[in-house]
Amino acid sequence: MNGARAYDGTVLLYQSVEKRVTQLADCGEPAAVTGALAGLEKECLRVSPDGSISQAPHPRSLGSALTNPYITTDYSEALIEFITPPFLHSEQALSFLRDTQKFVYQNLDREILWATSMPCVLEGGANIPIAQYGSSNAGVMKSVYREGLGHRYGRVMQVIAGVHFNFSFATDLWPIFQTLLNDRRPQRDFIDASYMGLTRNLQRYGWLIPYLFGASPAVCKSFLGDKPTRLESFDASTYYEPYATSLRMGDIGYTNSKEKGVGIKANYNSLNAYVDILTHAIETPSPIWEKIGVVVDGRYKQLNANILQIENEYYSTVRPKQVLRDMEKPTLALKNRGIQYIELRSLDVNAYDPLGVSEEQMKFLRAFMLFCLLQQSPPINVQEQREIDQNIGGAAHRGRDPQLYLLRQGREIGLRDWASEVCEAMQGVCELLDAGSNGSAYSRALQQQQAKIDDPQLTPSARMLAEMREQGEGFFHFAQRMSHQHRDFFSGIELPPEREKLFRDEAADSLQRQIAIEQADRVDFEHFLADYFAQH
Repeated sequence: MNGARAYDGTVLLYQSVEKRVTQLADCGEPAAVTGALAGLEKECLRVSPDGSISQAPHPRSLGSALTNPYITTDYSEALIEFITPPFLHSEQALSFLRDTQKFVYQNLDREILWATSMPCVLEGGANIPIAQYGSSNAGVMKSVYREGLGHRYGRVMQVIAGVHFNFSFATDLWPIFQTLLNDRRPQRDFIDASYMGLTRNLQRYGWLIPYLFGASPAVCKSFLGDKPTRLESFDASTYYEPYATSLRMGDIGYTNSKEKGVGIKANYNSLNAYVDILTHAIETPSPIWEKIGVVVDGRYKQLNANILQIENEYYSTVRPKQVLRDMEKPTLALKNRGIQYIELRSLDVNAYDPLGVSEEQMKFLRAFMLFCLLQQSPPINVQEQREIDQNIGGAAHRGRDPQLYLLRQGREIGLRDWASEVCEAMQGVCELLDAGSNGSAYSRALQQQQAKIDDPQLTPSARMLAEMREQGEGFFHFAQRMSHQHRDFFSGIELPPEREKLFRDEAADSLQRQIAIEQADRVDFEHFLADYFAQH
């Protein structure tokens, strides 16, 4: 492998990756490297046959959206979220996701699952039903939080769908990696610091994700309504940008551009800094949100009038996460038990795969995670944070533009030049993973991404626009056609009996768990919220 390149005339940018790959290869513990766990969360709109957002409630046959661990809802009652457990192999996660969607289709009445991230046929925010979770305090809190998001940012942007990639390294990797680095900190401190370094690198190199996997270069005009826009008209019903990759990750999506009026920027330089700034945001009143009111005419309009209602309101392309215990605050979980996994949130729904994400993507992302762990990761200063924001926006809106340059430490570099550098530096990472799994799937996945860098017409965003032109269709008709193709795919497969039993049992059990939670409430909602936010 020859991934090191001269950087700024003196520093070998990817030298740390090469050195650490060699060290891990020599340690003779391949399972520690390949034993990472990955799971998926996929959001998907239920739509009526005409393509409009469903007004029907979440089907009861799917269980309780509050307590079902595999099938729930996100912002809207119509925005289903599929959740897989973490698996050792990508194929296992994809199989579980496939079966979950098959089960859901068996329980829909003429509705289809929308195949793209961007929605269609929207008739304003009032037509978007907010998700409901029952009468318990915990369920009401989830709905009120969504009510607040609608008042703060509008409901329309909340029904953009995406795929989240949840990833954690094998427990056995950490003592090996810590020894290689000659690090003598307590192991939990080392793990937290390593995951935060990975998080910073996912931000530094995060522009690569919309370029490679962005699948939202166009949007229905109904999405923007009467709002002014700089987007161009593709046809009478569609806006687009000629070189866009992921409008979902751009200015019209639910992104960090919304934070400008409320004054928060997460600090990823340490876990404590990250927790501290989010804690500050959920405890500090915002004059902008105070204008909305909290309880108006006896009804909650938001959980509070603070900069963030809760931590999840802070949108980021990547989040360090810890599994919560009951109604535990996410910041408290991180503070008490450290980072358990990383959630990468920048994937568009893959319109060209019925599952919404492919094995090729998962293989690449696993390798990308390891690359970001092994690559040196200095703290992010104010200048670099500006560059990161500008780079992700540039890649989202103009990623395929041959004239697009990104910023790296104050200097311009072509997106495709930098992308090729990263892929070259990842070669050794993929070879290491292939050696531990007795195959070449990781190297093949990397080659497929390099092909997209060499020829932007191979990217999903370019394919979508080319297909729309060839078929003479706008975004709506493209998305509707793909949605019907995906429905036909699920109609043609059988759900394994043991998987069907799992989903049916979980649906029934989740309804009983919701009832138990509702019956266990002992205080009113006001006191419940006060107790929740008083956690320390």
